[in-house]
Amino acid sequence: MRNGTAKLLTLFHPVDGQVRVKGVTSCPNAVLHPWLKQELADILAGLPQPGPVLSPAEHRASWEMWFVGLSKQPDLPTDLPPVRMLLVIDNLKGHKSPELVQWLFQHGIIPLYTPLGGSWLNMAESIQRILEQRALDGQHPTQPEEIMTWLEAVAQVWNRQPTPFVWGGKRAARRARQRQRRQALQALAGSGACIRHPVRPHKTILEKWQSASQVTH
Repeated sequence: MRNGTAKLLTLFHPVDGQVRVKGVTSCPNAVLHPWLKQELADILAGLPQPGPVLSPAEHRASWEMWFVGLSKQPDLPTDLPPVRMLLVIDNLKGHKSPELVQWLFQHGIIPLYTPLGGSWLNMAESIQRILEQRALDGQHPTQPEEIMTWLEAVAQVWNRQPTPFVWGGKRAARRARQRQRRQALQALAGSGACIRHPVRPHKTILEKWQSASQVTH
């Protein structure tokens, strides 16, 4: 029987594989935003100081380059800090609240929203699936608190030996090699069968007659 809901607030850093999580029973803005701000502030505190000072035009361009092509441009404040972080986040209404967005801008964080139907572009979805499988496979929890405790514990173990994420990885390389092999072969009539050498084109009766005529003359 369903006995409540367990959710996992997640921040994931693909370069080193570190993950920050918190188990909750619901995640409205009043829960998500304070946690997100605190975690992001802690991350910023451990980052190196910003690089050399840019001219005002170059400084603003370093922000605006991330919004090129958007149908709706964000309302950037006049006084912008150096860009310190890119935050990939789901395209939800609560993630676009003016108060949160302005807080991110004030701290040098640029939010990049995944397109509608494109949550697979957010690597946090992948790490959540891994943590969920490790925590819950073979288990039979009866309370949301159990699930949240197990997920947080698994995240702590993960961070001891984290695995960095990259776009594509080995699976993408295998798919690329497979495409190259299929191009080198030749798909047959839309089926899964392939051949290594092109099929000789079938000559029409007219082409055969023309070939025979050339040999005769």
